[in-house]
Amino acid sequence: MQNEDRDAMPLDTDLAALERKLASLIAHTRALRAANDALRRDLVAAQQRNRALGERVLEAGQRVDALLARLPESTS
Repeated sequence: MQNEDRDAMPLDTDLAALERKLASLIAHTRALRAANDALRRDLVAAQQRNRALGERVLEAGQRVDALLARLPESTS
């Protein structure tokens, strides 16, 4: 019976190590998922800011064109 107990110990040790590794893997997966979600939110916000800035640049260009059109032509 003592030999069976000794044979079971490495298996118990291996299972405990596997449980620790699995718990670590689950924790890392959850952390990565949370980071990925945050990055997705940041990307959406950056894309919205980029669109808004693009619109402002377009509007500024139109205003410059309108101002240039109002300038008298020089006779050089």
